[in-house]
Amino acid sequence: MGRHAPWAVLLLLAACTTGRSAEVAREPASPGAMSEGEFQALHEPGASPPRKGVELELSGARAYLGLPPGASAPLPGVIVVHEAGGLDGPLLNWVDRLAAEGYAALAVDLFAGKVPATPEESTEAMRMLDLERAGKLLHAAHEFLMKDPRVRAPRTGVIGWSVGSTWALRMAVAEPELDAVVVYYGWPVLEPEELARLRAPLLGVYGTMDVSVPPSTVDQFEQALDAANVTHRVVRYEAGHAFAQPADPRYHAWAAAAAWQEVDAFLEKHLKR
Repeated sequence: MGRHAPWAVLLLLAACTTGRSAEVAREPASPGAMSEGEFQALHEPGASPPRKGVELELSGARAYLGLPPGASAPLPGVIVVHEAGGLDGPLLNWVDRLAAEGYAALAVDLFAGKVPATPEESTEAMRMLDLERAGKLLHAAHEFLMKDPRVRAPRTGVIGWSVGSTWALRMAVAEPELDAVVVYYGWPVLEPEELARLRAPLLGVYGTMDVSVPPSTVDQFEQALDAANVTHRVVRYEAGHAFAQPADPRYHAWAAAAAWQEVDAFLEKHLKR
């Protein structure tokens, strides 16, 4: 296994660099897609957006499934990995956003029902996390997307933010059947021999002012991806950690919108072809 950043670090626009993959073509948005402004409005104080997905139980854990309005199987599937806040409202907003873009999006609760409200509670929830069980839950989510009659995904991807992106990357290393992986400013795997097991193309999204995952670490990540011969693209924005999360005070609307355009085109290319 690769090195893990300390949990404290894990808690914690636009020059970009490009990996071996070619520039991703821009694709038209899905009819029900949200603008960045609409997505931001879901997170305003007092906002209580109606949930468009359904809650279900998966391998004994709470899960939330978003499906594209009016669509039927087969559908491209995306596993949505929560960060330190657990399966909370902002994470469900991401699931609904992906569903509006035409994906069957599934988030599973890795914190066994806990929704941390403070950094201290987040630290405790991560400290108590059963890593083996978390891995099995993410594998079960992948199996669900491929086999559930509402989805029957012919192609699947995974996306995560911060510590959730660390889990998403490690899941992608362990799941050769995945077709795309998106990591937002999470502590990366830095060992080429481990990354060599990754079969899915990767999009990495980072901030040049991130002190939790500094540019020097992102440089090492890119070098390791090159050494492992992984198809990848890494984009960087003049923003800090958590810049894509409207509920976070570090949210940077311009960088978030630009990053989402990259993510949207990347998923379109690899999951909807």
